[in-house]
Amino acid sequence: MYHFFVNPDQIGESAIRILGPDVNHMKNVLRMGAGEQILISNGVDKDYLCEVVEVASSEVTAKILSVEEGGVELPARLYLFQGLPKGDKMELIIQKAVELGVYRIIPVETKRTVVRLDKKKEESKLRRWRAVSESAAKQSKRLIIPEVAGIMTFQEALAFAEELDMTVIPFEHAKDMAKTKEILSGIKPAMSAGIFIGPEGGFEDSEMELAERFGAKQITLGKRILRTETAGLAILSVLAFQLED
Repeated sequence: MYHFFVNPDQIGESAIRILGPDVNHMKNVLRMGAGEQILISNGVDKDYLCEVVEVASSEVTAKILSVEEGGVELPARLYLFQGLPKGDKMELIIQKAVELGVYRIIPVETKRTVVRLDKKKEESKLRRWRAVSESAAKQSKRLIIPEVAGIMTFQEALAFAEELDMTVIPFEHAKDMAKTKEILSGIKPAMSAGIFIGPEGGFEDSEMELAERFGAKQITLGKRILRTETAGLAILSVLAFQLED
């Protein structure tokens, strides 16, 4: 079943209006017509099972068949602070993080970041990354489209994360797995938690010292060295399993 997102003001008592680029996709790509069932999310807290009533040139009208509240999103808000990787790795990271239940993704420039984007390139990348997030949210039946924020410096990201309930940062020299399990088990429903992942090459010692001053807790991901596109997903997987009811 195809999944679409709308703004709350497009939702009426018995019908929903779909506007924008989705109209062209439904009409000319999916060739949808009256009678087909679709899933619509309000991007906040509700899913609507609907039946297409009319496909017009500028909007699609769908009748509401049933409403489901909550139940899909993780009970904690997980923020992934991802050091900018090379190539198209960020798209893979965003796609899989959204599938695993991440709440927001913040790209971060660190000392070992190879990729440096000017304003024009950053805007282009953000458009692409946000489209990837939306597509992954639709595929995984999320209630929300996780935001991909603008790029932050490492210190800006740490300052942002200070407002969260907990922040963790994997470090290759961290060894205490028992301590790591204790830290991660402290992330409970209704909490907000930040996960910092370095780019290729990881974090410099000075960055780890700065993170510690901002209250980030060092953890280990085991005896093996994980790639930047694997590390964050490993932690998200553990937390998703831990938090799901």
